[in-house]
Amino acid sequence: MSARVGIVVRTRKRPAFLARALADIAAQRFEDWQIVVVNDGGDPGEVDQVIAESDASAQTTVIHIPPGEGGRCIAANRGIRATNAEFVVLHDDDDRWHPDFLDVTVAALDTHPVDAGVATATEIVYEVERDGAWVESGRVRFWADMERISLSEMLQVNRAVPISMLYRRAVHDEVGWYDESLDAVEDWEFYLRVLAKHPIGFIGERVLAYWTQRPQASGAEANSMFDLASEHRRDDQLVRDRALAEWVEREGLGLPLYLAGREARLLERLDELDRRLDEQDRALLDGMRHEIDAHQPVMSRVRRLRERLRRR
Repeated sequence: MSARVGIVVRTRKRPAFLARALADIAAQRFEDWQIVVVNDGGDPGEVDQVIAESDASAQTTVIHIPPGEGGRCIAANRGIRATNAEFVVLHDDDDRWHPDFLDVTVAALDTHPVDAGVATATEIVYEVERDGAWVESGRVRFWADMERISLSEMLQVNRAVPISMLYRRAVHDEVGWYDESLDAVEDWEFYLRVLAKHPIGFIGERVLAYWTQRPQASGAEANSMFDLASEHRRDDQLVRDRALAEWVEREGLGLPLYLAGREARLLERLDELDRRLDEQDRALLDGMRHEIDAHQPVMSRVRRLRERLRRR
């Protein structure tokens, strides 16, 4: 198959989510796409059946990775290598798009040839389980104040998610693939490498991507954000430590050592301020007790205020 957009759908033992994702893609107004479903350790027959029953089946191929041989990064790389499309995007099986997502993002990259990719405004869609199905329970804008994809802000924390990012496949030839040594934060680490060389555009006027989250889910239906929380923290630190080691090897310990000392002193000052605030709170409570003892017929609302302050 040949198409302008290659859509990689990572899935693992979630046939209902996979069916929803394929229906979501089939609803796109832009039609020049192909799907590569990467079955990461799930039942091949189950995945094949979901694809066969989908309206997107004619434009879909599948890669089955045996149990224990895959992972998030391996699945992403296998899927992208299987397509020769001009643009690629990771559409994980539980996330969704507005029907205009591909139409708008492809046009944006055609209009801005210097951009390596483009991200769109995104909503977090919370889901809860009811009667055996996951249904929407609320929405909130993801980084509502974001105006652009900034390297300086991305150094702090990831401000884009895969479902919101269409990018040029050729970028992998320049900066490499997703880092298969990581169990999490692979998208953030990849975006950092891209932003070090090229700008990434941002469409903030419309919400076109929906990142679903299920905080109460466990097992196969859980989000990686919650199910892999410890892996996120570990790999976040790993990425930062590796970059710092590269800097130190090239430039020496001077600047990082100085900044680490400044950070330590700042934390000491913050600890001191916390201690002083605690002392002021205790003094305020003691003063209120004296006033209450001197004026016994105190209004009940003042007593309630004292109890609230005591619980602080």
